[in-house]
Amino acid sequence: MQRRHLLMGSLAASALPAWAQSRTLRLIVPYAPGGPIDVTARALAERVRESLGTVVVENRPGAGGNLGADLVAKAAPDGLTIGIAAVATHAINPWLFAKMPYDAGRDFAPITQMVRVPNVLVMNAETAQRLNIQNLADLIAYARANPGRLNYGSGGNGSAGHLAGEMFKKDAGIFAVHIPYNGGNPAQLALLSGQVDFNFDNLATAAANIRAGKLKALAVTTAQRASALPEIPAMGETLKGFEIDTWWGLVAPAATPRDVLDRLNRAFTDALRASETRSRFAQLMAEPVPTTAEAFGAFMKKELARYEPVVKASGARVD
Repeated sequence: MQRRHLLMGSLAASALPAWAQSRTLRLIVPYAPGGPIDVTARALAERVRESLGTVVVENRPGAGGNLGADLVAKAAPDGLTIGIAAVATHAINPWLFAKMPYDAGRDFAPITQMVRVPNVLVMNAETAQRLNIQNLADLIAYARANPGRLNYGSGGNGSAGHLAGEMFKKDAGIFAVHIPYNGGNPAQLALLSGQVDFNFDNLATAAANIRAGKLKALAVTTAQRASALPEIPAMGETLKGFEIDTWWGLVAPAATPRDVLDRLNRAFTDALRASETRSRFAQLMAEPVPTTAEAFGAFMKKELARYEPVVKASGARVD
């Protein structure tokens, strides 16, 4: 029996790619433990253990995610250090920060997109009732008739919620006052207490208060309705072409060999397609998005270009 176990262990080790045998793969998460990005990274690390060996998740938060992303950019391109690329680190921060430690377009090799998470436009339920706002069209009509009367909160200047609000104002042809808070939780509390009229929030974060009737959901920001709450319309149903969501994926240092990237892509996309992964991610209202490396690279390039005018128009800047 002992010999059989040793043989099985030997076969499992020999099945690993040469660069991974007897070595640990580091997956850098540029945010603190416990959040959705960290949870999904750890779930995938477990699922790829048989194909890639031990994957250790390291949380390296700081500078809006730039610290952890820079560690990946400057790591040895041997396939043993990979990391998370998110909408903040690879699409927003390059235009938000006056000085960046890495080049989001050149310092990374894409592996696969991991996740897409809908955001949702929510109003304080009492405010919506008082103003007789039942849907997104009502909100736009009220804002056009009462310029500057509405305000919206966000987790800070340059945050995803702030930029979604600026995109909404531009596309809808309205004006609403932006009130930044020090993080997403204070912004949500301000909305619940009626200090602000509407927010763009993460659907997973807002769902409990939507179901409790404290917040009125007007629209999700993805192109299609969210499977978790299909009764909420998509913003594109009223504002044609409006689409913005939270996303993240996996990247390696730019010079990582192609065959190594292919093996990483195969292992992680298989893990993302597993039914157990879909069930786990559904608890976070996150949709797994396995892609080719080329597709994820093209997507990040498109997102980087899309956020440039949005960030500049917002006036947000971190020196």
